[in-house]
Amino acid sequence: QVQLVESGGGLVQAGGSLRLSCAASTRTFTSYTMGWFRQAPGKEREFVAAISWSGGSTSYTDSVKGRFTISRDNAKNTVYLQMNSLKPEDTAVYYCAASNRAYAHSHSDFHSWGQGTQVTVSS
Repeated sequence: QVQLVESGGGLVQAGGSLRLSCAASTRTFTSYTMGWFRQAPGKEREFVAAISWSGGSTSYTDSVKGRFTISRDNAKNTVYLQMNSLKPEDTAVYYCAASNRAYAHSHSDFHSWGQGTQVTVSS
């Protein structure tokens, strides 16, 4: 298990930006594929983005491509989600997650989760 703590959520107007951070408490951060998920009220948790251990490979759900960027700083044990051009439909609780799998996109691929951070985008 990896301890994950998200930060950076908040209230922003449509078209604005936020950067989420996720700090991992582990000595083996580079062992993990890291991901971001989100869950809106009344909806299932959905995949947003993932990044390989080296940062060399990233993937995104279609609805955020071109607007969100996932990155990681292995020296700081931290993964980021830069969110630009935010839309009201991006409103959700955002969760950071860690996976032992080289290719991880579904909820079941990830074994450790943060507590989540609320992102609210007003129209």
